[in-house]
Amino acid sequence: MVAKEKDILEPSLEVLGISPYKQKKTEEYMSSKMQEHFKSILMALRQRILEGGDKIVTHMKEEAINYPDPNDRASQEEDFRLELRTRDRERKLLKKIEESLELLREKDYGYCEVCGVEIGLRRLEARPTATLCIDCKTLDEIKEKQQKQEEEY
Repeated sequence: MVAKEKDILEPSLEVLGISPYKQKKTEEYMSSKMQEHFKSILMALRQRILEGGDKIVTHMKEEAINYPDPNDRASQEEDFRLELRTRDRERKLLKKIEESLELLREKDYGYCEVCGVEIGLRRLEARPTATLCIDCKTLDEIKEKQQKQEEEY
């Protein structure tokens, strides 16, 4: 049974057991309460990934059967390949989570690394490891798309 990548890598706040943050009208962006909110999101996401990795390793050990039928073997190998791919993506996300926790410690979390503006509360709740504001991210994606097009020609 292969875990769905989106469920593991991009869980909603409800899945993590965390309510969306309710910012007060006079509250400053990235106040200490807001920082604690994002720290709890990042820590819960980190814990979920670590627990999920243990389950994948256990599953692969338990399910390693040498099937006589080539189709069954191929199916099992494909399942394992997908699980390993998911685990690799989790490893990369874990690194981003650690970097985000470091930004929180340094009081730089929540600000765009390119232009320095606020990334935004809802964007960070949707993607707690975001380091770019929506405008810089959009520009980055446009540049990436243009590079791919140039490489094709």
